[in-house]
Amino acid sequence: MSANDTTTEKIMLAHGAGGALMQDLLGSVIIKGITNRSAGSIGLDQMDDGATITLGNKLDDGELVVTTDSHAIKPLFFPKSDIGRLAIAGTVNDLAMMGARPIALTNAMIIEEGFSIVDLKQIMRSIDAATTETDVPIITGDTKVMEQGALDKLVVNTTGIGIATNGTITDQVLKIGDKIIITGTIGDHGTALLAFREGFSFTTELVSDVAPLWKMIEPALAIGGITAMKDPTRGGVAGALNEMASKSNTGIRISEEMIPVKEAVHTASGMLGIDPLEVANEGKAIIGVTPDRADEVLDTIRASRYGRDAEVVGEVVAEYTGKVVLETTIGGKRYVEAPVADPVPRVC
Repeated sequence: MSANDTTTEKIMLAHGAGGALMQDLLGSVIIKGITNRSAGSIGLDQMDDGATITLGNKLDDGELVVTTDSHAIKPLFFPKSDIGRLAIAGTVNDLAMMGARPIALTNAMIIEEGFSIVDLKQIMRSIDAATTETDVPIITGDTKVMEQGALDKLVVNTTGIGIATNGTITDQVLKIGDKIIITGTIGDHGTALLAFREGFSFTTELVSDVAPLWKMIEPALAIGGITAMKDPTRGGVAGALNEMASKSNTGIRISEEMIPVKEAVHTASGMLGIDPLEVANEGKAIIGVTPDRADEVLDTIRASRYGRDAEVVGEVVAEYTGKVVLETTIGGKRYVEAPVADPVPRVC
């Protein structure tokens, strides 16, 4: 067998973690294996948070946007949230990142035989509360039960449909001079889950940031000037910014001093050996906005329930094409690399 023989290659957990390994798998195997990849102006090739469907030319009130996501989080319940809220928030946020108002969701569940009905009822309450908060109905779904040992208790798949009234937003059209806004403290979700899994306790409680963001994003879109958006889930802020820089063929410079990080997350990440920049978030957005609208967009985000800690953390630059550079608090600079894999797997 030659050194280049790939017949024995297998899927690893890291292939689903949102880093470089996952991007390689998507490009070389998953997407490469599909020939019909577009039904509108944004298709599978763009690898965005969703895609568009063109009916005729456009719908009367905007372009149709569709996204889908599967959730295999471990554990199913974590501080102040669970897989149900995560599933709804994640799908709503993927639509929001493309500038689309959520209008309907589907919900499919694959359940292991022996799963607790009490736990399932709690998850359904969380799903219902999240859809009520966002004013979006679940209109269809599917439920399957598999034998014990066939999967890890419960997997939830949600698909979202939305309308981009004023045109879609992508993650790949940043322009030189655009300001980069992060809508709140980073690393909350992944750090809280890892600490919970490992049994760590801290004087300040670590909780996930899981939240549906449409009602924060909608008024920000109305201001205008937003050029690109992405939610920093798997791969964290580091992965999302690198993807945005690479796709838009620009550089991004960010300031360590301006990046909002809770003290509890900073302390816990140091103890756990992880970088908050690389950890998944489930209630934050990265927004590129023209400099003339940046202050107004920031004020609008800060006025919302989930955007109070938002900051302008950097800008898009002509240097460092396709790269992200961090200006450190001690006056140095370093490249922020996209993680090979999320340091906290199975978080979404």
